[in-house]
Amino acid sequence: MKLLDDCFGHKVRLTDERLAHILEHAEMAGMAAEVERVLRQPQLVRRSRSDTAVRLFYEFYAQTIVGGKWLCVVVKYVENDAFVVTAYLTDKPEAGEDLWPTK
Repeated sequence: MKLLDDCFGHKVRLTDERLAHILEHAEMAGMAAEVERVLRQPQLVRRSRSDTAVRLFYEFYAQTIVGGKWLCVVVKYVENDAFVVTAYLTDKPEAGEDLWPTK
């Protein structure tokens, strides 16, 4: 298990099981370091509209094995804990309240 820092100064758990699940998807091969980096230095963070305890961390990559895509790292925040739920590539960020960059 890794304990990572997010851009808000929180510690976020990334378990070996979750990382293995993320990397099972062919388009995510070789993206493990990027998952960690996006938590520290995202281009955009939004609150999930379906679960207010979830934040979606985004960074755009012009070249992935499936073309230009946003990497989304999904983190759930609960009392005294935060953990990576999943990460995936997507065409565009989900709608939601912008949390980062702070204005």
